[in-house]
Amino acid sequence: MPKVGVEDFRKKSLISATLHTIQDKGTIDIRVSDVARHAGVSSGLAHHYFGNKNQMILAALRFLLTEFRGQVNHALRSTTTPRGRLSAIISASLNQCQFSQENITAWLIFYAHAQENIEAQKLLQVYVRRLRSNLLYDLKKLTGEQAGPIAEIVASLIDGFYIRQALRMGKADGDYARSLIEHSLDLHILAAVEGPGHDV
Repeated sequence: MPKVGVEDFRKKSLISATLHTIQDKGTIDIRVSDVARHAGVSSGLAHHYFGNKNQMILAALRFLLTEFRGQVNHALRSTTTPRGRLSAIISASLNQCQFSQENITAWLIFYAHAQENIEAQKLLQVYVRRLRSNLLYDLKKLTGEQAGPIAEIVASLIDGFYIRQALRMGKADGDYARSLIEHSLDLHILAAVEGPGHDV
């Protein structure tokens, strides 16, 4: 196997191990040695690829964001109508992969980490802007000037279900979360189309 392929494989293994370690411990306060042990490599090798714990954590966050972006893009390719595209975004945000208990734990830990780490904060701000931009693109076609507030509501509902699920002991129910967001979106689109006097 070429050296580049080996490096890429090891980096991916360490990123996966970082996520599993964070999920297992329920905190960002992990050690490079814990991650290295999980990945089956030496601490020295882990430091070689990522430098320090913070870079390893940021790499894991980038991985989650890249994975999410790929799932959204894939979902958007399956439909062409504005309303269908909005449903695709909601579905990708709360699908079985994203809305798993493991990923919910990781996302919330990363959000907490972003309160004190400017690099993590910037990465999550990119996610927030991209989600809003994707929602606005199609909402403008359906609701005109009301697109901004509705996009904010939908994005907040998506993030809110992650927070609420983190407080529950039961299995994450993405289908239920999606149905509630879809219902709320339909009501706001209807109110925007019918105009004043039909507020939700």
